[in-house]
Amino acid sequence: MPRYFVVVAGNIGAGKTSLARLMAARLGWDSYHESVDDNPYLADFYRDMSKWSFHLQVFHLGHRAKAHRYLSCDHANSCILDRSIYEDAEIFARALHRLGHLDERDLRAYRAVYDEVVRNLPTPSLLVYLRASVPTLMERIRKRSRNIETGITADYLALLGSFYDEWMERFDLCPVLTIPSDDLNFVDHEPHLTIITNRVLDRLRGKEEISLQPLAEDL
Repeated sequence: MPRYFVVVAGNIGAGKTSLARLMAARLGWDSYHESVDDNPYLADFYRDMSKWSFHLQVFHLGHRAKAHRYLSCDHANSCILDRSIYEDAEIFARALHRLGHLDERDLRAYRAVYDEVVRNLPTPSLLVYLRASVPTLMERIRKRSRNIETGITADYLALLGSFYDEWMERFDLCPVLTIPSDDLNFVDHEPHLTIITNRVLDRLRGKEEISLQPLAEDL
């Protein structure tokens, strides 16, 4: 049996963790989720973003590179990774710089290290991009009521979304499956999970089908 390494990307509240967990359970794969409990910079970062942004980004880079390499090279089973290492630089470091928390010098230094690290990492079998509108993201964030997310604004999500759109336009390291998720509820509605799982498996196996109907009309 082939062994697959799939990464799930998407804005805050897009449903990455839920999709990775549910798909892994459905397929008998393993899922890997980022833990914030072992992040020594997170509390300092939220107290003073400008002072600690560079440190936080470097920590994330090392942490995610280690997980990415292990899951792609040494892990015995097929697996799904919740959030890709690529989003650190392409989305969040850019956002910190745009908002004035990461200056140009630190951004260049971070990006140089990031480029070197990623250049030596194996590429995933597939990147699944969950795309959702800002109102959908805000509603999902409100429902899950995480204390760490109380300060997230619609403007911030829109900024991240614009960076995701730009990144997806040029990303070519591995195949991409983009899933519009505004009208999906794969947590509570099993047929939605089945549709996504089948599309992921088809893409991994090299199957392509041209459809004149958007995904939402298949549900």
